[in-house]
Amino acid sequence: MNLVDSSAWLEYLADGPGAGVFEPVITKTQDLLVPVIYLYEVFKRVLQQRDEHTALRAVALMQQGRVVELDADIALRAVKHSIEYKLPMADAIILATAHACEAIIWTQDADFQNINGVKYYSKDSSGSV
Repeated sequence: MNLVDSSAWLEYLADGPGAGVFEPVITKTQDLLVPVIYLYEVFKRVLQQRDEHTALRAVALMQQGRVVELDADIALRAVKHSIEYKLPMADAIILATAHACEAIIWTQDADFQNINGVKYYSKDSSGSV
């Protein structure tokens, strides 16, 4: 299973330089997990930068994957990850969700850079993960 971070979703949706890295993962919807917090993050950013119609289309695309709700188990795992990796709350929830679902995180967020089970793509790199 794959979990595409909001930074990677935004790169893909904007057809940024790294979009090609994330496209194969995003389009393989049968293996795509979408934590509910990412719907919030992506909808908010697209709404700020574009308009509501575009933001709704973005989250509709995201919902082609399996949306993962935040539950008590994931919340408690997130606390441990937050302390262990010094992650902010949202990132800790994402890591806990990935671990609970045995998924790989695909991201451009440097907070995840040195964590096992993460495919980190630097915005400044040549396109390799």
